[in-house]
Amino acid sequence: MGGAVSAGEDNDELIDNLKEAQYIRTELVEQAFRAIDRADYYLEEFKDNAYKDLAWKHGNIHLSAPCIYSEVMEALDLQPGLSFLNLGSGTGYLSSMVGLILGPFGINHGVELHSDVIEYAKQKLDFFIRTSDSFDKFEFCEPSFVTGNCLEISLECTQYDRVYCGAGVQKEHEDYMKNLLKVGGILVMPLEEKLTKITRTGPAAWETKKILAVSFAPLIQPNHAESGKSKLVHLPPMAVRSLQDLARIAIRGTIKKIIHQETMSKNGNGLKNPPRFKRRRVRRRRMETIVFLDKEVFASRISNPSDDNNNCEEFEEERREEEEKCVPELKPDPPVNFLREKLKMSSLRTET
Repeated sequence: MGGAVSAGEDNDELIDNLKEAQYIRTELVEQAFRAIDRADYYLEEFKDNAYKDLAWKHGNIHLSAPCIYSEVMEALDLQPGLSFLNLGSGTGYLSSMVGLILGPFGINHGVELHSDVIEYAKQKLDFFIRTSDSFDKFEFCEPSFVTGNCLEISLECTQYDRVYCGAGVQKEHEDYMKNLLKVGGILVMPLEEKLTKITRTGPAAWETKKILAVSFAPLIQPNHAESGKSKLVHLPPMAVRSLQDLARIAIRGTIKKIIHQETMSKNGNGLKNPPRFKRRRVRRRRMETIVFLDKEVFASRISNPSDDNNNCEEFEEERREEEEKCVPELKPDPPVNFLREKLKMSSLRTET
């Protein structure tokens, strides 16, 4: 799947192409896509293909095409504070983008069949948290991943506001997927070769919309041949935030506000100095007078009394312009991640 838009030279150009083709239509989705570099979720030897609108698979690791993820993100209609369940969470790329929108009071869970892919996703999540400036710019809802078959989720699990399944769902499993939703919730999944959006409008009422034709590998059916028993998947509990978490969120928010205020005061409320317009210099020409007298010609030059003063002014202005040209342009200092710096200072004080 994919190939709907042109390849980009980098992540931003890929997003520009998705916007131009109307796959990305809202600001929240655009910000999430720009905040996480798709190439970071590729193996090093395959990164040259990261900005193509194509799916990628290597062993059990898989990424859908950017145009598919765009349609999924738009269809989910994500808002801060919602709960999200990703069935077939894979590398965690989609879950991390969703987490940037859900914010610190959301719920972000993923179920993945392959344990090696879970480890890969955790490595990528750790790398994002440690190195990405986007982690400091957004209030992030960190995803939690569990290993198991998403068709064996315990019936005791809590329902979710938003659910996405990243594998083809057979018609026989449609009701199973629907029951994972809260009333008012949205489910997006490939159903009968169509990316489908289902909204739960009541306890037994649904609205269905077909988004676009897709081709996904089907869900892997549970295998009970070895033990004869199903291995129920227990999702992480939707626990109330601890005091420590609430304190951390409040401290981060306060530091971000302080940094924003300091930046605004340094930059003069963020407004740059207005452009300086050069005054247009008008050169006055001396007037020459030619007098014809009989057969002789007399030429005389009549000078304006203010010419001498104007010449001086013009000379001074030219001198000032030359001086301005000679002043070397100062290169701006590289951007500083103030939030990370303040957190480092706090940790150093704690250690001492």
